[in-house]
Amino acid sequence: MRYDRTVHLDTDFATTVSRVREALAEQGFGILTEIDVTATLKAKLDHDMEAYVILGACNPPLAHRALETDRTIGLLLPCNVVVRRDGDRTAVQALDPNTMVTLTELDALRPVAEEATRRLDAALASLATADADS
Repeated sequence: MRYDRTVHLDTDFATTVSRVREALAEQGFGILTEIDVTATLKAKLDHDMEAYVILGACNPPLAHRALETDRTIGLLLPCNVVVRRDGDRTAVQALDPNTMVTLTELDALRPVAEEATRRLDAALASLATADADS
């Protein structure tokens, strides 16, 4: 089962991170956290890896609707957006919101998952379009 929604871009890592922030904001997502996985693994384990950041994105109205349905759903909210180097390209990945419905089997979450999917797909599509235009 695929649980991600991914686009690969030809833009550099820093530019992609900036564009991801903008694309998510246009779809009502704010960035609440940022984890620089590359720096953390280097500092804690002296391990070198490709550029990799996890952005903690939140759309409060969608999160509220999901939490009203199931308080435990916070474990599965599609909040993490990964930006990482993948060879000579940059990958942008988000958890497929439908995972919430599949794993919980709660049909009441389906409308939330559908809206979150529309918004995330729009953000990812705008990144791909901007990449093609540059």
